[in-house]
Amino acid sequence: MSTALINGIQLSYQVSGTGPLVLLIMGSGNPGRVWRTYQVPALVSAGFRVATFDNRGIAPAEESSGEITLADLVADTAGLIEYLGAPAHIVGTSLGALVAQELTLARPDLVDHAAMLATAGRPHPMLLAINAGRAALHDTGSRLPAQYSAAAEAALHLSPRTLEDPEQARQWLDTFEFAASVPTTPGVRAQLGIDYSLDRLADYTQITRPSLVIGFSDDQLAPPLFCREVAEAIPGARYVEIDGCGHLGHLERPEEVNRVLIEFLTGG
Repeated sequence: MSTALINGIQLSYQVSGTGPLVLLIMGSGNPGRVWRTYQVPALVSAGFRVATFDNRGIAPAEESSGEITLADLVADTAGLIEYLGAPAHIVGTSLGALVAQELTLARPDLVDHAAMLATAGRPHPMLLAINAGRAALHDTGSRLPAQYSAAAEAALHLSPRTLEDPEQARQWLDTFEFAASVPTTPGVRAQLGIDYSLDRLADYTQITRPSLVIGFSDDQLAPPLFCREVAEAIPGARYVEIDGCGHLGHLERPEEVNRVLIEFLTGG
């Protein structure tokens, strides 16, 4: 793991492979290493130099426990691309997809192709409620029982098809239960305060870079309708919907996600 001073803070990043640069942008509350299980090996094998990093607020990057805005994350991502060598293909999921959209709009000179997974261009009540609830738990010093939290997170983030398999369900519950045992850090709490209330669809009609939007059929936080709206707003954007997965589709159906991404990034 390396670090770079970007916009006055230390961002941690890791680069693998050789070839055109692909920068992977993770969602809220999660480290960049989540990409390294499935997406990084596939992209490296396809001939890309792949960078993952921890967004502002996620250790070991500086946590920035004060206010964090979407504009901060966009500026950090732009600075890292400039540091690593622009332009870059960018791929983001959830909050990372919002960063990708805003960066492609504001700094098209830094972006070759942009892919957005599990995204939206306007606020969704479920996402707003979940973030507000998590922030309230932290602010009041409350903790849900780990087993209950794990079950709630699995039901919210995964497809029912994944959870109907007892073995898969048990593995996911173990993962979410471990995550629930780790206290919310000040940096993660700051990320929960990011404003998702703006409708940006009209602005996305000004995006000029080749774009791909991937929706997941059973996503409750970024439903396919919201993803399709983003693709329809961006001129020439391609929309692909992957069946049988929820908000964590890049982990539930990684082979299909990787296939679609590589096809897009290689011009297929």
